[in-house]
Amino acid sequence: MHTIDWLVIALPLVVILTVGIITHRHMKSVAHFVSGGRLGGRYLLAVARGEMQAGAVVFVAGWEVFAHAGFVPTWWGWITGPAGVVMALFGFVIYRFRETRAMTLAQFFEMRYSRNFRLFTGILGFIAGAINFGIIPAVGARFMVYYLQLPPEIAAGMYSFPTYIPFMGIFLAISLTLTVSGGLITLMVTDCLEGIFSQLAYIAIIIGVLCMISWSEMAEVIGSRQPNESMVNPFDAWNVQDFNLWFVLMGLFLSIYGRMAWQNSSAYNAASASPHESRMGGLLGSWREQGKAIVVVLLAIAALTYIGHPDFAAQSAAARESIDAIANPQIQKQMTIPVTLSHMLPIGVKGALCAVLLLGIFGGDSTHLHSWGGILAQDVILPRLKRAPSPEGHIRLLRWCITGVAVFAFLFGAFFRQTEYIVMWWAVTTAVYVGGAGAAIIGGLYWKKGTSAGAWAAVISGSVLSGGGILVYKIWDDQIFSTAINLVLSAAGLPALPVFGLNGTQISFFATLVAIALYVGVSLVTCQRDYPINKMLHRDELPLDANGRPIAPERRWTLARIVGVDGHFTTGDKWIAGSLFAWSVSWFGVMALGSLWNVIGQSGRVSWIKPWSNDAWLGFWHVAAIGLPCVITVVTGIWFTWGGLHDILALFRSLRRYKVDDTDNGTVQKHKLW
Repeated sequence: MHTIDWLVIALPLVVILTVGIITHRHMKSVAHFVSGGRLGGRYLLAVARGEMQAGAVVFVAGWEVFAHAGFVPTWWGWITGPAGVVMALFGFVIYRFRETRAMTLAQFFEMRYSRNFRLFTGILGFIAGAINFGIIPAVGARFMVYYLQLPPEIAAGMYSFPTYIPFMGIFLAISLTLTVSGGLITLMVTDCLEGIFSQLAYIAIIIGVLCMISWSEMAEVIGSRQPNESMVNPFDAWNVQDFNLWFVLMGLFLSIYGRMAWQNSSAYNAASASPHESRMGGLLGSWREQGKAIVVVLLAIAALTYIGHPDFAAQSAAARESIDAIANPQIQKQMTIPVTLSHMLPIGVKGALCAVLLLGIFGGDSTHLHSWGGILAQDVILPRLKRAPSPEGHIRLLRWCITGVAVFAFLFGAFFRQTEYIVMWWAVTTAVYVGGAGAAIIGGLYWKKGTSAGAWAAVISGSVLSGGGILVYKIWDDQIFSTAINLVLSAAGLPALPVFGLNGTQISFFATLVAIALYVGVSLVTCQRDYPINKMLHRDELPLDANGRPIAPERRWTLARIVGVDGHFTTGDKWIAGSLFAWSVSWFGVMALGSLWNVIGQSGRVSWIKPWSNDAWLGFWHVAAIGLPCVITVVTGIWFTWGGLHDILALFRSLRRYKVDDTDNGTVQKHKLW
């Protein structure tokens, strides 16, 4: 690391820590600490929440997937684009959740179902989340060790220990300091500033990489895979497992079903100034994500080219030696690209990437600490107290719980040995909670006949089948389920089924279907009266006709109404939403037409239609995955810098006028609304 690199790292870090100290004085209530006083603007939410996805662990996970499957998940992932935008336009789940004015998801569960259900889901969500978070600080610290080319172990007298452990402790200590100082008030501001710096640094990183390695050199490496293992042709990648078409399709369903169920950034769900600001924050976040995506892809391709292209054989020798020296096979996979980038990137760019990922570590770790520590306090401990604590005692409880999560994460990261892909670990741990919670969330917000019994049935079945099924699959193998089914069929004298395997995503998919069926079935059997959802959402009840049926206002069906654009959208909002919708639909169309063309071409049924050649695919990805995203990165970098700074100033103006309400602390005074 050159002196310039250290300056690039130190400058934003000093600014962030200084701002974190200054914002502490604005935190004056539990609502400030837990939900930022519900004052967040759209750009503040989009940038701050997005910064959680800019840490080293997210980049490393993305590099793992790209090194394994290339552009194949990107191609099939365009199927999900329109669905994601429509969900964002409707504010699916998050809009209604914000209307409930609940601080946490489990608080909503108490409002909608029962206190016991809140306690159960709070414990379940906290345990799953804490274990999920456990590997994140370790991966981030390990990345920094290898990226800075430090020795993997430190000797202390007769003993030695991994170098990443003290790094992990330092990073967690900084994140903990930011989190407990001012709660979400501090995190929203510091994460937003971190995100603004990251957006501008992305531009410098892209320019630096493209000046080092040409696209023709990249194309030689990523276009030279064996048949059926292509990184660029989705129709020549059928041997690529885990991240194929079915992975994307089932992932789409699970993302809709589990909307807002996973609570690693739960405070932001309640932090918006209004439900519409929350919805717009989600839409804007989709635009901002484009900038990060191109950096992940470009750095992965550049690193693979650097160690795989003969033109760089001499320069990359040191990088390959460092990679070969990593003993753990899974860690070696994870650190291949980070180690390569450390040897490859020029002065300034190396420091910029380190700063981006270091700030992302602080942003991600602090948000996780705030979320899981807050859930422990709000949904596990607080409902069990016979008497509500004072505001000062409540904030003190939150801080101790957050500190406890940090200590757990440090110990977990120090002793746990990871043996699989990061995204697979996340799939296992999230499935334990999301497998059943999705039905309870969607049903509770949108269906008046949903009952507590239905919610219990969904959560228990979904969690047991998802988490337990994936655990069984990990302990034995992917064919354990067909083996077990055939044993039962054999005992019953029935013919056996063909041997089949299930991966973690498939297990979660089928478990959610069972959870949905049980929620609907049990609710219909146990529902004695309709739940007043409008009261829970603080909406006016509809007038009734002579027969006691609600009179709904007549509204014309238009394209805007179909996709979720309502009267809250200003002209500017419509342009933002419309452009994002058109962008996602366009890429969906490219994927659909391209798939049709290549399928027909491979079948040979139409003589003049030929499947795209490898060179054609490389040219396509040069434009679609590199060229256009580079332009978007520049535009969004300028756009969100202005918007983020504007909303930060607006936040401080709102805080000066804020009237503290000590009863707004996440407790539910009246469970049932009738």
